[in-house]
Amino acid sequence: MFTFKLKPFIAFLLLFLVEVGIALWVDDTLIRPFFGDFLAVIALFFVLKTFLNLSDLNLAFTAVGVAYFLEFLQYCNFLKGVGLEKYKIIVIVLGSSFDWRDVFAYTLGIFAVFLFDKETLGLKV
Repeated sequence: MFTFKLKPFIAFLLLFLVEVGIALWVDDTLIRPFFGDFLAVIALFFVLKTFLNLSDLNLAFTAVGVAYFLEFLQYCNFLKGVGLEKYKIIVIVLGSSFDWRDVFAYTLGIFAVFLFDKETLGLKV
């Protein structure tokens, strides 16, 4: 079940670097909040693909499920409830406020995985 695949790991690292760049240098109302979440679920898909030997369909559903679950925790003010809101890195990674647009961005991100990943579409080359 566990493995290590280099190509998805490289894809994850590239997406991670883009995410860090967005977090550090972009402060707007579209790229950072929407495109960042769009890329986050794709990055999560690739990190899961790096280490788990599951079908891409299962990986995609797992990635978007994790994203939806984290958004649900934000809706419930989970970090405040367990006293973790004072740790900035946890707030950055897990998020601090619920937004339906985030759910939409995650959904579009997983659709993008299906559109652009040949293996997910069953077109293995």
